[in-house]
Amino acid sequence: MIDLLATHYNYLVYVALVGIGLYGVTASSNLVTKIIGLNVFQVGIFLFFVTSGYIQGGSPPVVHGHGAETFVSPLPHVLILTAIVVGVSLTAVALALVVRIYNAYGTLDEEAIREVQLND
Repeated sequence: MIDLLATHYNYLVYVALVGIGLYGVTASSNLVTKIIGLNVFQVGIFLFFVTSGYIQGGSPPVVHGHGAETFVSPLPHVLILTAIVVGVSLTAVALALVVRIYNAYGTLDEEAIREVQLND
C-alpha cells in the first residue's frame, strides 16, 4: 500500500486539488472564492491529464533514426496548454464580471445579491 501511494502520489494530489476546488465552489458564498475554487479544480484536472499522458522511460516523438523507442503522445500536453490559455481567459472574464457585480450591488456575497434581486 505504501509503495502504491509512493509511486502514484500525483493521483492523490489530483484528488486533493479537485476536492479542495469543489469545496471552494460549493461552501463559500463569496464570488471571488468561487473563482479561486474553480481554478484549483481546473489545475487538478490538468494534473490528471498530464499524469495520464506520462510514460516512464518515454521520449518525445521526434525520430532521430535510432532504433525503436517508447514515444510519449504529445496530445495530452497540447490539450492542457490550450486549456491553460482558455482557463486564464475565463478567469479574466469572471473577475471582470465580479468587478461589475460589486459596482452594481456593493457586495460579493451571493446571498446578499440574491436578496437585493428579490427586493427589486
